Parts: sequence; structure tokens; C-alpha cells
Amino acid sequence: MNRNPMKGIMDEVIGTAKRKVGELTDNPQLQVEGMAQQVKGKVETAWGKTKEAVSEVLETAELHIDTHAQLKLKVPKADEECRKDT
Repeated sequence: MNRNPMKGIMDEVIGTAKRKVGELTDNPQLQVEGMAQQVKGKVETAWGKTKEAVSEVLETAELHIDTHAQLKLKVPKADEECRKDT
């Protein structure tokens, strides 16, 4: 399981809270820290989603290769049929 999206969302929420507290207390340093943590969270969430997408693509590709190899052994013309689809 990929923790990046969950950790990213937590960073976004905490960053938002810090930024708001900084605004309410007129603390620019806390506002900047909050904004930085929000950005970090957004990047981490995006990175996690990207990793998940790549993982899914690789799993699909492996399945296709395994299926193609099995079909090729069982049905010699399967290779020709597969190439027609691409």
C-alpha cells in the first residue's frame, strides 16, 4: 500500500491549519511554514498517485506479456492476432 497520498493529505490539512493560525495571530513565519507544508502535501499526494498509476500499468503489462506467452505456446497464430490489435 502506498502511504504517500495519505501522508500528503495530512500535510495539506496541517499546513492549512498552520497558515490559518498564522493569519489569525499575525505571524508571517507560521503562515509561510503552513504554505510550505501545504505545497509539500500536494506534491506528496501527486507523487503517490503517480506511483500507483505506474504500478497499475506495470501489472497490466506483465499480465499481457504472460497471457501472450501462454497463448503463443497454445496457439501459434496468437502472435499474429495480437499484432493486429496494435
